[in-house]
Amino acid sequence: MPDIRPVALITGGSRGLGRGIVLKLAERGYSIAINYASNRAAADETVAECRRCASDKAQRFFAVKADIGDARARETLVADVISELGRIDALVNNAGIAPSAREDILDASESSFEHLMRVNLQGPYFLTQQVARYWMRQKPTALLKSGFVIIFVTSISAYTASVNRGEYCVSKAGLSMAARLWADRLAGEGIQVLELRPGIMLTDMTSGVKAKYDRLIAEGLVPQKKWGTPEDMGLAVSAILDGHFPYSTGTVIDIDGGFSIRSL
Repeated sequence: MPDIRPVALITGGSRGLGRGIVLKLAERGYSIAINYASNRAAADETVAECRRCASDKAQRFFAVKADIGDARARETLVADVISELGRIDALVNNAGIAPSAREDILDASESSFEHLMRVNLQGPYFLTQQVARYWMRQKPTALLKSGFVIIFVTSISAYTASVNRGEYCVSKAGLSMAARLWADRLAGEGIQVLELRPGIMLTDMTSGVKAKYDRLIAEGLVPQKKWGTPEDMGLAVSAILDGHFPYSTGTVIDIDGGFSIRSL
């Protein structure tokens, strides 16, 4: 009988924080479904990197296109992952978008608000519903030490106001509550749900404001005085999936260099 590796589905896994998560899990021996929305080249590059750093020949890596904000695409995504990799043991709701333009909330459009809510909040909320139903109805044997795991990647924007990207903040605040709701609902079903809350992270999403945040970080906005990295997120996710937080659910883990510390 062939060796079966636990399968993690990472949304938005082809770039940025998602790629950091994917590569760390590849090092740890997981098979991975790498979801992407449009950039096939980035997804293929991530798959190739996974194969280079994989620790086990039994691991498999699958790039799968789906717009998380579209209900039919979510259904197809889950079906494709199960068909290709045989199972899902962990879901990491990482996919998210920023507004196409930073606009004061006095000027921001409803269309931008609706778009971010659909991708950043509605998408992961109902993708979680779909994966949880699969586990509860099909009852596969869990391969992770903590059972089945769902992780929501939110942001310090869940509680930090940025009036020039209000729709992003609202979407992340809603996603934080979604994590708590799903943790409460699924705790008795052997499904662990946690929230990872990254801070100021060095990715392509922040490349346009790098100079601004370089200055703010140097001035002490982040107590550890450094950017967060995709690898930092990968280390946190792998620790959870490896079973190092077995008695935690609904927990918020800050990956923010101390940004959340309130001090006088």
